[in-house]
Amino acid sequence: MPLLSIIVGLACGLVVWVVLELVQPRAIRDVFFQELESRLDQQARETLIRFDNYVDAHTSTARLLANHRQLSDYLEPVYWFANDESPAIVYYQIPPWLPPASLWKNLRPSHMLLLDTQARVREIYSVGQGLLPRELLDDMELFVSGGQDEVLITTLNGQPYLLVTEIAEDATGTRMGTLMLVVPIDEQFLRASQQGVSGSNVVIGLVDADEQRFLVSSEEHVVSGGEGIDQVRADFLVTAQSFFAYEGTTLNIQFATLVPRSSVEAIQKRVADLERRQRLVAAITFISVFTLVFYLLSGQLNNILRRIPRFARRALGADQPVLEKGNQLFVLEDWIRQFIQSVREARDEMRQQHESEMQDSEALTDAIMEAALDSIITIDESGMIIEFNTTAEKTFGYKREEVIGQDFTAFMLNAESRPRFIELLHLVEARSQMNEEDIRQEMTAMRMDGTVFPAELAIKPLQLQERTVLTVYLHDITNRKRAEQEIQSLAKFPSESPSPVLRVNRPGVILYANNPSKHLLDYWGCGRGQTLPLYWRKRVDEVMASGRNWEAEVVYDGYIYSLLFSPVAELGYVNIYGRDISQVRKAESQAREHQQELVHVCRLSTMGEMATGLAHELNQPLSAIANFANGSSRRLRNDPQAIEDILYALGQINNQADRAGEIIKRLRNQVGKQPPVRTVADINGVVREVCSFVEFEARKAEVVIEQEMSLEKLLTRIDVVQIEQVILNLIRNALDALLEVPSKQRNLSVSTSLNGAGGIVVEVLDSGPGISPGVVDKLFDPFFTTKESGMGMGLVISQTIVEDHNGRIDVGSREGGGTRFAVTLPAYDEEQEFDGTIDE
Repeated sequence: MPLLSIIVGLACGLVVWVVLELVQPRAIRDVFFQELESRLDQQARETLIRFDNYVDAHTSTARLLANHRQLSDYLEPVYWFANDESPAIVYYQIPPWLPPASLWKNLRPSHMLLLDTQARVREIYSVGQGLLPRELLDDMELFVSGGQDEVLITTLNGQPYLLVTEIAEDATGTRMGTLMLVVPIDEQFLRASQQGVSGSNVVIGLVDADEQRFLVSSEEHVVSGGEGIDQVRADFLVTAQSFFAYEGTTLNIQFATLVPRSSVEAIQKRVADLERRQRLVAAITFISVFTLVFYLLSGQLNNILRRIPRFARRALGADQPVLEKGNQLFVLEDWIRQFIQSVREARDEMRQQHESEMQDSEALTDAIMEAALDSIITIDESGMIIEFNTTAEKTFGYKREEVIGQDFTAFMLNAESRPRFIELLHLVEARSQMNEEDIRQEMTAMRMDGTVFPAELAIKPLQLQERTVLTVYLHDITNRKRAEQEIQSLAKFPSESPSPVLRVNRPGVILYANNPSKHLLDYWGCGRGQTLPLYWRKRVDEVMASGRNWEAEVVYDGYIYSLLFSPVAELGYVNIYGRDISQVRKAESQAREHQQELVHVCRLSTMGEMATGLAHELNQPLSAIANFANGSSRRLRNDPQAIEDILYALGQINNQADRAGEIIKRLRNQVGKQPPVRTVADINGVVREVCSFVEFEARKAEVVIEQEMSLEKLLTRIDVVQIEQVILNLIRNALDALLEVPSKQRNLSVSTSLNGAGGIVVEVLDSGPGISPGVVDKLFDPFFTTKESGMGMGLVISQTIVEDHNGRIDVGSREGGGTRFAVTLPAYDEEQEFDGTIDE
């Protein structure tokens, strides 16, 4: 009997083990994998949302750069011809059409391209060291949609790229070009898209859905590009999602989230081991208890059964085993009940262990939610808040305990956005067919202190076993809205400008005119939408044909306007920018009058200083005339027949009289007050004239002026009298300086030449004592002089005259000792003679 009880106990234990083996592991696995699938789906959605937000950051920045004033100002005067096949300009530093790098330094583009309206690359900014894919340059029209902004994910040379194109427009919405951001989607890009998420061993990547292979991943040393999905599935759980935000993408690309199987299998193994241990404990306990009970019961039954026949035979004379048997069954039932209670306790203990494992998994998910950069709020189907992450606490100012169980719309949205959110909830609950735009909307959120801010909401429903919850992802778009407002304000710039701004097409029709243009419209006698007068229509047509800017000035009703005609040939219109220069012209006129007075005074002073030399110059021809006249008289008295000698003498008298007349003429030109007149002159002749003027002073100082003139004519447009005065001042200063050195060391040379920059240079070099460094900085200060009788205005006036001629004066030391003065003037260019200005 004991052996039989042990065998029966083992058999019952095995039956219990088999039943639990068939039922319990399957139920546990179903719960585990159902929860695992839910967690994986949620994590995949979160990684995709972060990726989309990172791409949106590139798109917003591209839109800001394309609409920035700096790019608009750069493109307005730029014209690209349709048949221009010149190579694109490549920059390795920040180009002039980009704002400071602080606006886009957080992005990862490898190149920024500036395209014309025909989608041809005109300028390239190489941000990094990588090369621009040749495939993009060769087939640019495949990647740019005409006249539309676009975000495109494609592959170039086997590498995935994000191409963000934004149209650059002017204030009237006219397309001026296209800005393209070329962003390689590599390991660093994918990691940056998931920034702010720490402690996660999740891998993300892009998958070619047609070829079922990875293009790139965030961990290339784990999952390399080109590796097939089937190969990866051996080590990872792969969740692939399709893109909906990039409809222009030419490839069937999916976003993949990979969770290592090792971590999942580790958790599954721990749960299975726990379940197996609990099941083994339950089986052993059952076998032990059942065997023991059955053994004791069977022993007791054996004893009773052995005593019952004897007692029955003695007391009743008959066997009565039924009652005794029934009592033993009650005892056996009690033991069975206790055994079942033990089995239930083991099952409850196992369930508690499983729930603990699930709580650990939920804690990990909660940690990921707390690290999210966006506010994540979970609500039930009635709109009541059931979860509130840390970012939401910082954004709204509420504590988690204060909002749990509260109405989301009442606490988080203003009155205007609440009906829209409720309508959106109904659509989600009804499981309508919606795209991303249907469940991603902009609303106005409200903080605890009552302040409001613009926010972008995305709602993701999550189906649990017994109910449906909704996760609301809320992103603060205050900065984005501010950037959009700045772009809009820049677009309104022409209408807000205090100066006239107009746009005229080639036939001369006024397409646009802001309010300050009223004076010009009255001057032309037309209005918006009407045609300019004939003269101005011809000017517009000429500007369009030449492709060059043209300036004009008009006088009307006491105002003087400076007009700049800037053609935009590829779009067929001319922008006219006006500026009221009435006060400027008045000030310039007064300044010129004062300058002429000062120059005239200086000339008078110079002539006064040169009076002795001028007297000597006049004395020579007058003396010669007197001598030749006396000689002729004597010849007539002594020899009336010497006709040839007398005619020669009369010719000399005539020559000397002409010479005296030239001296008087030069003196009159220098002293006389004349209006400024600029003519085209050979600088060589001007220098020779000045050298002859100071010839007497040079001889007096025992100096021979060496003239090193250029062999070719050096033509320049100048006021001859004023430039002669400048050169005269420099030569006389040099002669004064040479008086301080011995006569044998005195050397003065004047040379003319043409420099490499298209300028004419007149150099005056002397071998005097030179100029000390402390004096050089003060030479051009008014009333500064090193002479005892000087006024200190000669060099100041000379510098003013030269700068008025768009030139400059340089001073320095001469090699071997002495001083070098150089006057640089612009050379005359016949092609630039017509500057397009008109004074009316």
